[in-house]
Amino acid sequence: MKKVMMGTEAAALAAKLARVQVVSGYPITPQTVIVENLADVIGRGELKAKYMPVESEHSAMASCIGASLTGARAFTATSSQGLVYMHEMLHYAAGARVPVVMVNCNRALTPPWNLYCDHTDSLAQRDTGWGQYYCADAQDVLDAILIAYNVAEQALLPVMINMDAFYLTHTSELVDVPDQKVVDIFLPSYQPSSKLDVDDPKTFGNVCGADLFTSIKYRRHCDTLSLEKVWDQTATRFCDHFNRLHPTVESYQTEDADVCVIGIGTASGAMRLAVDRLREEGLKVGSLRLAMMRPFPREGFEEAIANVRHLIVIDRDVSFGAEGIVAQELKAILFDRHGDVKLTGFIAGVGGKDISVETIIPLVQQAISGAGTAVEAGTTLWADVLP
Repeated sequence: MKKVMMGTEAAALAAKLARVQVVSGYPITPQTVIVENLADVIGRGELKAKYMPVESEHSAMASCIGASLTGARAFTATSSQGLVYMHEMLHYAAGARVPVVMVNCNRALTPPWNLYCDHTDSLAQRDTGWGQYYCADAQDVLDAILIAYNVAEQALLPVMINMDAFYLTHTSELVDVPDQKVVDIFLPSYQPSSKLDVDDPKTFGNVCGADLFTSIKYRRHCDTLSLEKVWDQTATRFCDHFNRLHPTVESYQTEDADVCVIGIGTASGAMRLAVDRLREEGLKVGSLRLAMMRPFPREGFEEAIANVRHLIVIDRDVSFGAEGIVAQELKAILFDRHGDVKLTGFIAGVGGKDISVETIIPLVQQAISGAGTAVEAGTTLWADVLP
């Protein structure tokens, strides 16, 4: 069945299809529609779940952790200041190995106040131990949430599904809604091997000595690294059921490309259109969408850029005093190849500025020729800067 809906509506519908059992909701623009819709469907009895209206985002994540520890499938959503407010609890969720799925609507951090798209909020949480997936469209939002629960419950790690503020949250698109019975086959009920149970007492989150601490962290690190393969395998199974594939890395015309434009989120669509235009001008350009940023999808990335000699990264974020965060990640991965691969990083689109075909083409041309309008700050070029 196909329906026209906003990305926030698709997220709420996905949580319903996943048969979540606990929703902890604290509204914040632009994710409010998600928790409002879920409150409605729970109130109408269409979803058998507990809705918890909490007083803050910190409490929203804390209650999801508690619910998940009892064996419930838990869900929440947030954005921007709300995400950074729950930072402490993000570390706890990953350390406690709870398979919570959360939607973050990527919005600029303050000050100054800005309600629009910027990926700094979620990328600033990249060291908390959560899997991070960045959606390209509303269909991707719905499908990725279903895949994320399957992945999280296999790996016993939390997953964050990210979508661009307003480009996805409040833009309506045609979405193919899967049948509930088929979803139930793909995503059966959560059956944890261990949980909080008054009839079967266990100790959770106890003090750990130095002798075991490193081993516990090492095991979690290894399991986090495995999320790339687990996601791709699960995405393939999802495709078997629904005929839609959502890999960790999505390449476009990279087979013979000398130059590759790289980004995350909704701008990947404009990047593909820009590639088509640049190819008409005789340039061998491809594009790459990094759908997963944690763990970094190293295997898929290295395979996609095997023959590329110049990477052009467009970051919708900034690590102040350093450069774009995606560019930093790629430089770390490419360290062993630094002699034969050039990387040019741009910061563009922060705070909701459009990243259009007309934005991308001049940046690519500047990266190739060295002449353009983006201004330099450190090792990064900034677009959209007022004179």
